[in-house]
Amino acid sequence: MQASFYTKENDKVRCLLCPHHCLINDGHLGICRVRRNDGGRLVAETYGEIAAIYLDPIEKKPLYHFYPGSNILSIGSVGCNMQCTFCQNCDISQVGIREYGWLKKYTVDQLINEVRSIKGNLGIAFTYNEPTVFFEYMLDVAKETNSLGYKNVMITNGYIEEGPLLKLLPFIDAFNVDLKAFTEDFYHKQTRSHLEPVKQTLLHLQKAQKHTEITNLIIPGLNDSVREFSSMVDWICNELGRSTVLHLSRYFPRHQLTRPATPDSTLLHFFEIAQLKLDYVYIGNVGNQLQGHDTICAKCKSVVIRRSGYNVDASGINTNGACNKCGCPVVVNA
Repeated sequence: MQASFYTKENDKVRCLLCPHHCLINDGHLGICRVRRNDGGRLVAETYGEIAAIYLDPIEKKPLYHFYPGSNILSIGSVGCNMQCTFCQNCDISQVGIREYGWLKKYTVDQLINEVRSIKGNLGIAFTYNEPTVFFEYMLDVAKETNSLGYKNVMITNGYIEEGPLLKLLPFIDAFNVDLKAFTEDFYHKQTRSHLEPVKQTLLHLQKAQKHTEITNLIIPGLNDSVREFSSMVDWICNELGRSTVLHLSRYFPRHQLTRPATPDSTLLHFFEIAQLKLDYVYIGNVGNQLQGHDTICAKCKSVVIRRSGYNVDASGINTNGACNKCGCPVVVNA
C-alpha cells in the first residue's frame, strides 16, 4: 500500500507523517520500522496487517468519560514512532513485520464485518501499538465505521504532524493521549522523540473539541518530580481546561527499564496534586487497592460512576451523560 505524506529526494524519500521526518534510503525503513522506501515510493507495510484484535471494555483504553461500561473492538499492528525504554507493549510496538510472525490480514471490509457482527459493540479502537504508523488503514477503516454510525477512538502517543491529524479528526470521536512526561530531556533520552509536538497535538484536539483523555505513566526517578508534574497539571488546566480527564498509571519494569514499580505513595501524592487543578483524576494499573477509580461529579461531588476493575456501575448519570442529582455534564454518552 502506498503511504501518504511523503516527498521524494533523489533516490530517497522523506516521510512527513510524524515529526521525525525520516529520510529513508531505498530498501530501508523509517524509525517506526513499518514504512519503507520501495524504489522511491513510500510503502505502508502494515496496511491491513493485524497483530492483536480483541473486544475490550472502553475503560481499558483507558477512556472513563466516553460511553462508560461499553465494549469496543480493539485492534493493533506492529511498529511505533517512539522508542520508549519502558515500552509496555514492546513485543509488537518495537518490531516490524519481519520480526513478528503472527500477523493476520484483514481487509477493510473484513474488519467492518467484525465490527458489525458483535452485539452492542460501540465501534473500533485503534490501540496496542501506535496507530499513527498504520495511518492509511486507520483512516480507511474509520471512514467506513463512521458512516455506519459506530464510534472510533485512537489511543496514541500524540506524535503526529498537523496535516495527517487534521485529515483524521473528522472520523475519530475520542482520543487518549499518552503524555509521557513534561520535559524535553525525558522525551529525548527515554523515547527518542520530542515533547512539543505532543503538546501541539493536544492543543489541536482541544481546538477541535474532541473528547480527549490523557494518560501519564509515572516512572520512579525519571518523571516523578513534583515540580515537573505540577507544571504538567498547570499546563493541562490552563491550556486544555480543568475538565480534562487525567489518568495516572503505575509503571512496571518492562523492555529496557528495570527500575522498580511506582510506589503507592507517589501515585496518591500526585493524585492529590492533580485534583487541585483538574476535576477528573484517576489512578490506574493498580488493581482495586487504591482510591481513584470512581467518577465524582465536579459540581455536587456525588459519586456518579463506581468501578471495580472493569465492572462499571454508571447509575449516577442519565442517558445524556449528566449527573442525576445536579444535571452537571460528566461523560459523553449519546
